[in-house]
Amino acid sequence: MTPPRPKGRSSVLREVLDSGAAGGLLLMAAAVLALFVANSPMAATYFELLHAYVGGLSVLHWINDGLMAVFFLFVGLEIKREFLDGQLSTWANRALPGIAAAGGVVVPGLIYAALNLGSPETLRGWAIPTATDIAFALGVLSLLGSRVPTSLKVFLATLAIVDDLVAVLVIAIFYTAEINLPALGGAGLATVLLIGLNRLKVLRLAPYLVLGAALWWLVLLSGVHATIAGVVLAMTIPLRRRKGAPDDMTSPLHRLEHGLSPWVAFLIVPVFGFANAGVSFAGMTLDIVREPVTLGIVLALFLGKQIGVFGSAALAIKLRLANVPVAASWAQLYGVSLLCGIGFTMSLFIGLLAFPDPTLQNEVKVGVLLGSLASALCGAALLSVAKREPPKTRVAA
Repeated sequence: MTPPRPKGRSSVLREVLDSGAAGGLLLMAAAVLALFVANSPMAATYFELLHAYVGGLSVLHWINDGLMAVFFLFVGLEIKREFLDGQLSTWANRALPGIAAAGGVVVPGLIYAALNLGSPETLRGWAIPTATDIAFALGVLSLLGSRVPTSLKVFLATLAIVDDLVAVLVIAIFYTAEINLPALGGAGLATVLLIGLNRLKVLRLAPYLVLGAALWWLVLLSGVHATIAGVVLAMTIPLRRRKGAPDDMTSPLHRLEHGLSPWVAFLIVPVFGFANAGVSFAGMTLDIVREPVTLGIVLALFLGKQIGVFGSAALAIKLRLANVPVAASWAQLYGVSLLCGIGFTMSLFIGLLAFPDPTLQNEVKVGVLLGSLASALCGAALLSVAKREPPKTRVAA
């Protein structure tokens, strides 16, 4: 059983779970609105606005490289927070979501690759269906209320965080363009200075943010995707207590994480969803569903995620490597595994990196939307009828 967290300590993860994941519901609304606008008389204005240039970059570029760097900063802060002081701080807590996340990355990737082996160009998209959208998935869970045990919400959120960590590594390794060595060297120097601030126990956020802005610009110029700068910056923000403070609310990481939380949930992620979910169906036929990219993503998200997540979790439990989430049935665990096929934000993001071709990008969007929708509907349907009873197979904590 997971030990209770000490009083006075909180995490954005906990707050999102307790708030009903309103940000996830807003993201759903943004995606629906984008589809409506992209297929309405406003479509031309919508696409022209996204491709209008401001300060040397298109609006879409600013969203995907600028705003999403802030999103990745937030993700990095949450990953660091959970590894050092939260749900991922002990092996007992990491075991089930960690093993399940591994299965949920490998199986979808293999399914997509199997359907695209004949095309090196489309094979680049193997990582698209490997991530779970934490906001979207928790938004679906919030609609089910108390029918789903809190332990399963924690399991899903923790698994999605591990997914995000894997996605960050995948982006850095597999989706890096040609390297500009001087800019990369400058980014390395900025990183060393950030680490120096951390080692000197500087607790003011301003120096970190100023250097972080410089790091973002240098990473953008270097050819490595600019959002990686957000993760690097997050890893250098101290998780420490000010002397004499009753709890860690004054920790720089804690303050920045909580300061960013509403902006990420209610502005950045919905804006990204609105800018990237819009796909025009004009001239499109059902043949697009049979394209290797679209079909690969749909099957990888819907089948691959549930097989990988539930299969790995069940194996870990049977081998007594982990516990079934408290008060959760096997049916409920399977239902949550279905919800892991909601890959909206990160899947779209990786798809844009993998394919510069607009035609392939449309296939990615259709695949992600169909796969995520099928996963959400089937997962929610199963969880709405699954009984809330503990399974027989459990291991001692």
